[in-house]
Amino acid sequence: MIRLKRTDCDNPDFIKLVALLDADLAIRDGEDHSFYDQFNGITGIRQAVVAYSGEVPVGCGGIKEFDANAMEVKRMYVVPEARGQGLAGKVLQELELWTAELGYTYCILETGKRQPEAIALYNKHGYQVIPNYEPYTDMINSVCFKKSVSFTKNQYP
Repeated sequence: MIRLKRTDCDNPDFIKLVALLDADLAIRDGEDHSFYDQFNGITGIRQAVVAYSGEVPVGCGGIKEFDANAMEVKRMYVVPEARGQGLAGKVLQELELWTAELGYTYCILETGKRQPEAIALYNKHGYQVIPNYEPYTDMINSVCFKKSVSFTKNQYP
């Protein structure tokens, strides 16, 4: 059974999962990793979600204010052995719900072209490709997305 826990950047399980994400991205990003890495710190992420299978942390994601209307989705990750079960979608939906509860109107995010499973996840969940926003405007390997969010009781299971 999967359980989602709302927390923040100080949660030890969130920190451990982000370390695994960073190791994966160091390989995928190649020579671009140092550029992306500077924008991927977790300090300041006051809204994070950790997914647990039993007591084992298996996935995470966070949101961080981008501007007065938008939260930026950050640090989405699922451990390899838990992939393919819809877990990332559940974390993403919880982040969207939290965004709406906080009074923001949309989520934005950046992911890399070298992360096709992430691109597929965001497309599946209704995100639309937008022009790359700062600081990713000149990064040819970046893809930026946006999705409007609103809170209705039955929208999020």
